[in-house]
Amino acid sequence: MTNDPSSPSAPKFLGQVSAMPSSPEEAILDYVPNPRAGELYLTRFAVPEFTSLCPVTGQPDFAHLVIDYAPAETIVESKSLKLFLGSFRNHAAFHEDCTVGIGKRLFDEMKPKWLRIGGYWYPRGGIPIDVFWQSDEPPKGLWIPDQGVASYRGRG
Repeated sequence: MTNDPSSPSAPKFLGQVSAMPSSPEEAILDYVPNPRAGELYLTRFAVPEFTSLCPVTGQPDFAHLVIDYAPAETIVESKSLKLFLGSFRNHAAFHEDCTVGIGKRLFDEMKPKWLRIGGYWYPRGGIPIDVFWQSDEPPKGLWIPDQGVASYRGRG
């Protein structure tokens, strides 16, 4: 379910007690008008404690997600984003599906000028998996800082 970004309604979750959605498909993302719609700038969400479930073993998987986007007419409301991301705790999917799915859903619904997501996953079976997706080439003139997440080095 989604909230129509063109709707003038107020965010559904801001200032309210809100239950965690039971799945990403049931999660509602709220979008609000961009207060700086005519300017080119980057917004970053860092999610250092993202969790989902392995679709094979059912064991928890952990990642540090970094979501960067250049807003257009709307921005995502952060509490609804937190609830959406939290809904993955009981969602069984491969790292690639989670990372790309989150990026595509935000891009398809919010319609920013540009979006990228980096999924820095902790090792599963001894192999760390990093997944990256972006909507397209970034707009000319957009300052894009490094995502700041070091490659996995293990204990050494």
